[in-house]
Amino acid sequence: MTISIGNDHAGTDYKNEIISFLEKNKINVINHGTNTNDSVDYPDFVHPVAKDVEEAKVEFGIIICGSGNGASMTANKHQNVRCALCWTNEITKLARAHNDANILSIPARFTSMSQAIDMVKSFIATPFEGGRHQKRVEKIACK
Repeated sequence: MTISIGNDHAGTDYKNEIISFLEKNKINVINHGTNTNDSVDYPDFVHPVAKDVEEAKVEFGIIICGSGNGASMTANKHQNVRCALCWTNEITKLARAHNDANILSIPARFTSMSQAIDMVKSFIATPFEGGRHQKRVEKIACK
C-alpha cells in the first residue's frame, strides 16, 4: 500500500508521527511536505496529494492543517476524490464505510496526536461497505 501525505505548518508534527507509524507498518509514503513549521499555503501541499489519489498513484491520501477545513475543501476540487474531514474515530470509520472516502483530512488543532494515529489506523483498516452506499457515492462527482 502507498499513501500520499501533505500538510501545512500546523500539521508538520502530526505528519511526522503519522509517517513513522505508516513506515513501521510497512506502508509506503509519498511526502509532499511541508517539512517545517514556517507558515505556508496549504493548497500548495494538498493539491499534490489529491492529484496522486485522482490519478490512482496511491490507495489513500492524508492531509493535515489547523482546522482540516481548507485542506479538505482543496482536495475535494479534484475528480474522484472523496476527502473526509474527521475528528473522531467513529466519523473516520463511517467516512470509509459509507462514503468510500479516499483522503483523510485531520484538524491538527482539534485532535490529539493519539487520536490522529487512531484515525489513520481506522481509515486504512475500514473497508467500503458498498451496497446501498454505492449508488450514493456514484452521485457525488459532477459530470
